[in-house]
Amino acid sequence: MAEKILLVDDDANILDGYRRSLGREFQMETALGGKEGLRLAAESGPYAVVISDMRMPEIDGLQLLSGVKAQWPETIRIMLTGNADIETAINAINEGSIFRFLSKPCSKEVMAKTLTAALLQYRLVTAEKQLLEQTLSGSIQVLTEVLSLVNPAAFGRAERARRYIHHVVTSMNLGHPWQYEVAAMMSQLGCVTLPAETIDAVYRGEKLTPAEQAQYDAHPRVAYDLLSKIPRLEPIAWMIDHQNAPLSKAGPGDPQSSDIRRGAEILRLTLAYEKLIHKGHSRTEAAHTLSLQNKNFSPDFFQALVALDPNAEEGEIRKSRIEDLALGMIVQQEVRTSDDVLLVSKGQEITAPLLLKLKNFHARRLIAKDVTISLPTTTLAFVKGAS
Repeated sequence: MAEKILLVDDDANILDGYRRSLGREFQMETALGGKEGLRLAAESGPYAVVISDMRMPEIDGLQLLSGVKAQWPETIRIMLTGNADIETAINAINEGSIFRFLSKPCSKEVMAKTLTAALLQYRLVTAEKQLLEQTLSGSIQVLTEVLSLVNPAAFGRAERARRYIHHVVTSMNLGHPWQYEVAAMMSQLGCVTLPAETIDAVYRGEKLTPAEQAQYDAHPRVAYDLLSKIPRLEPIAWMIDHQNAPLSKAGPGDPQSSDIRRGAEILRLTLAYEKLIHKGHSRTEAAHTLSLQNKNFSPDFFQALVALDPNAEEGEIRKSRIEDLALGMIVQQEVRTSDDVLLVSKGQEITAPLLLKLKNFHARRLIAKDVTISLPTTTLAFVKGAS
């Protein structure tokens, strides 16, 4: 599918002229004025390129392109103006991150070359973004699977939180959903430094000693120290580091990005939701309790929790023999060895390494021959490698 271009100007004749001269070469849409441009961008976007006149009533080009940048940072933005003064150019570049600055009148040849360069830049930006998201997501998925074999209780919780967050960010239509899911998947990474009995006690809801509690409370910082060393994962590391405390106003050293701060809150509340569910609360009860305790947070988040489809995780619950297990099934019970070592926590998804582990233990007759599982009616995009 060809990338779409949006041209915004308050002069209908200019729009008609570019449509006639460039319409066959580019997939171009037009908007009369900044207000119409923002409306069209919201309804039909994202666009690969947005080119806007500077001088327009109500909403000028700078406001339009700044709004586009905030909503769709990958969109390439171009300013077109007949008032090419230095101050206008500086403001446009600084506030709108303008790719090119063109002066009126702009010939068909110059416009065509500029749009071709802009589309090339857009493809480079989106290709890098896709590579980053898929590479990181895939790598962390592998890391999580390995860690889940070592510490099933902690990473079973992380996997359940990841599934909840996938639903929430999809329902809230949040950008860059992979970041929230990766934060959930890596939220328990620091638990690898804790004794298995400590994690087991937390999982069972038992009271920890002061020393154990202090060690457990430190696990988000351990994860932060590990993940912050990986380029591009610094925002996710910050979310994980702040998973246990509500955020108020930004303090010294805190990120100014509202997305990162919102991500930390979503992670905190999702883990709290998972904990309530694990204690036996219904989904509606858990969401209602959290909404009362966090009245300043987005109601859309709690509505998304209430709307979680039980069938997506708990459909067709039944017993299955170990040899009949398949990828994508969700284990609905703890699986322990004959000497009471936890192998799989309730809510873990069957992956290739986990399936092999269960079959190996079954072959040695160290676990029961069957297990309670559910067959999800939906498949999460993240598991497929999408973001």
